[in-house]
Amino acid sequence: MQHSVEMYLLDISNSIDSIYEFLGEDRNFIRYESNKLLRRAVERELEIVGEAINRILKIEPEINISDSRRIVNLRNWIIHSYDNVDNVIVWGIIDKDLPLLKKQVSDLLETKK
Repeated sequence: MQHSVEMYLLDISNSIDSIYEFLGEDRNFIRYESNKLLRRAVERELEIVGEAINRILKIEPEINISDSRRIVNLRNWIIHSYDNVDNVIVWGIIDKDLPLLKKQVSDLLETKK
C-alpha cells in the first residue's frame, strides 16, 4: 500500500511530537548538546520529517509547506554529512522552524479531513 499525502503529514506530525517529547518541557540546549543519545534521536526524527516532505513533494509539488526544499536539504545534510552536523543549527531549527511546520502540517491535515 502506498502512503498518501495525509499519511506523510501524520508521519511529520508524529516526528515533531517525538522531538518535543525527547526534549521535555525545559528544552535546554546544554542538556541537548551534552547528550549524544538525545541528539541522535532528534536527528533521526528530522530525517523522517525531511524524507516525508520529499515524498509529499513528489505527489503534490505545490503543497503549502514553507521552506519544504530546505527541510529536505536538512535531511540530506544530517544523513550525508553526519560528521559535520552543527548542534547550534539543529537547535535553531527546533526552536524557530518546528513550531511553524507543526502548525502548517496541522492545518493541512484539517483540510484533508
